[in-house]
Amino acid sequence: MINVGVVGATGYTGIELLRLLSKHEAVELSVITSNSEKGKLAQDVFPNLRAHVDLEFKSHECEQLKSCDFVFFATPHATAMHYVPNLLEQGCKIIDLSADFRIFDAALWEQWYQAKHTCPNLLNKAVYGLPELNRHKIKTARLIANPGCYATAVTLALLPVVKEGLINISDIIADAKSGVSGAGRKAALATQFSEVSESFKAYSASGHRHLPEIIQSLNSVQIEQKVDLTFVPHLVPMHRGIFATVYVKSIINTEELQKCYTDYYSQENFVDVMRSGSHPDTASVRSTNMCRIAIHPSKNRTQPTVILSVIDNLVKGAAGQAIQNMNIMLGLDESIGLTTPEMIS
Repeated sequence: MINVGVVGATGYTGIELLRLLSKHEAVELSVITSNSEKGKLAQDVFPNLRAHVDLEFKSHECEQLKSCDFVFFATPHATAMHYVPNLLEQGCKIIDLSADFRIFDAALWEQWYQAKHTCPNLLNKAVYGLPELNRHKIKTARLIANPGCYATAVTLALLPVVKEGLINISDIIADAKSGVSGAGRKAALATQFSEVSESFKAYSASGHRHLPEIIQSLNSVQIEQKVDLTFVPHLVPMHRGIFATVYVKSIINTEELQKCYTDYYSQENFVDVMRSGSHPDTASVRSTNMCRIAIHPSKNRTQPTVILSVIDNLVKGAAGQAIQNMNIMLGLDESIGLTTPEMIS
């Protein structure tokens, strides 16, 4: 069995990791950490884990982490980078669900995250963990930068047409909505459900932290010119889910555009390209590792083509994608531990 540790196991993504890993047939949860809940049993803090996770929360400095084969970091940004170098030296493989290793330019990372990066030498050694983009690199990686939730939904919506040069990449708009769990479990008035309920708002309209990683990924699949993307996120009164509506100027007809997507994702277990003109919804992917995409071609060349992309921000946008990456690194079927059907209520 593969020994696994989870650092920061009491946030929303950490809890989701525990839920999914506890049912994974090839791994054994060995260490779980939480500085706020250390000394408590996981099942006492989260009753849904009773009979599934019989472990006590340790501190992040727990020496047992060094004996793990894989360590997942579900910590706030600018935390994992203080622990990762030492764990790598101990032979651990790391999957970081925070943003600490997503942007490969240290100066750019520091600009967006307003902190000093403590191990910039590792940025060019990390692999950006979007399987549909970097599967061959993920297989041999030791350090995975798990993508952001918005970045996953938007990048998957655009990869086929950007790579094939089928749209005007200097004129892309991504309008995305997220449930409140995307902000984490920290206490913050703006994301309390009583503040969000019966309301709808944009935030970070002048620039969201997921923007540079989206651009980095899209630029990596084409060399003609730099991607110019307007990205505006919104907060909606639901717990989980992301809905991205992407507007592009297409240079091909409807049939060719649909074929581009179905061909590109034909071998992907976790991307479902729906019929042209379909309307995916977040309920259909809730609790799953699936991304559903639908194309709405323009009626004429002056109108944009609309690409709809939905994911569960806690699964395909975080914990599920992290486990998918682990499966790839282990040479396992990518779907192991990730085949639960969507919730319907």
